[in-house]
Amino acid sequence: MKLARATHFDESDMRVYASPARTGEWCISGGFEFSNWTRSDLEGKARQAFANGWFGIETGGRVTFVAVTEIQPAEMTALTDLLAEHFVQWYGAPSVEVARPVAAEELAQMADLCDEHAPNTLLTVARELTDAGVREAYRVIEAPEAALDQFAVHGSVEDSE
Repeated sequence: MKLARATHFDESDMRVYASPARTGEWCISGGFEFSNWTRSDLEGKARQAFANGWFGIETGGRVTFVAVTEIQPAEMTALTDLLAEHFVQWYGAPSVEVARPVAAEELAQMADLCDEHAPNTLLTVARELTDAGVREAYRVIEAPEAALDQFAVHGSVEDSE
């Protein structure tokens, strides 16, 4: 089973999101946060979170890039519980028991998206607000297979004398 982790290539997410996700934390789309938004909500850092931000499950922060990676079933169970707790704390769900199936579905959707990609594949999300609601599109950036000579410097001991 696969899921995605937050990844950063520079410090830009620290500036563009009100609450940036932590590098390495598990992420889902998080489009549910915007289900009741209107165009007037799309301002400043909130607009950036809406437009391009993945949801970090541990912090509730946002990140621009996620990388596909393997996840263990026990980790998925723990994430389901954590996300259900977030739904109660942040979004008004009546209880963890009621929120757990919704959390499991959010994670299953992300796992389905990730399962078709090789580990280290990068994903981005782009959202737009339409008359029918929030529309999400995903971009896939394949991880190229790197040859050893891209990373290793070859030479001999005699060359360095």
